[in-house]
Amino acid sequence: MTEPRALALWNKLNKNAVGRLAFSAGVWAKAPYFATVVPVVRSAEPGRVVMSAPKWPGVHNHIGTFHAIAACNLAEAAMGVLMEVTVPPTHQWIPKGMSVEYLRKAPSGLTATAQIEVPDFAAIVEGLDVVVPVSLTDKDGNEVVRADITTWVRARS
Repeated sequence: MTEPRALALWNKLNKNAVGRLAFSAGVWAKAPYFATVVPVVRSAEPGRVVMSAPKWPGVHNHIGTFHAIAACNLAEAAMGVLMEVTVPPTHQWIPKGMSVEYLRKAPSGLTATAQIEVPDFAAIVEGLDVVVPVSLTDKDGNEVVRADITTWVRARS
């Protein structure tokens, strides 16, 4: 199967911090709402993406920690990049739903890791729910948010 365009672009740009930032800025341009949490792609490969977002006043809640919905935004950004670098051009995807567990306060910036077993896309014709688990951890590695984002994947018509 042909490599996803996003994966080809990542593989071209990920050699240094400037390239990773340029790729991340492309993510913000494609989905501007993600820019509100300033997510930066740290690594991307089919089936696994790691992104980070700094703690800054724009993501603070009333107690000065990373806001729960800002964390959801980061989780969705990680899922979106994962799907873009995983799903081949023969298929398309769209998010369908999200369940979230807020496990503890997030006192720092966050790192989101989205990971799936890569499906056999050739076998997906009618469509398939693909659940993307995303784990968000603080600077000390404590899991603060866990999200399962269901996406609908189908062959392009």
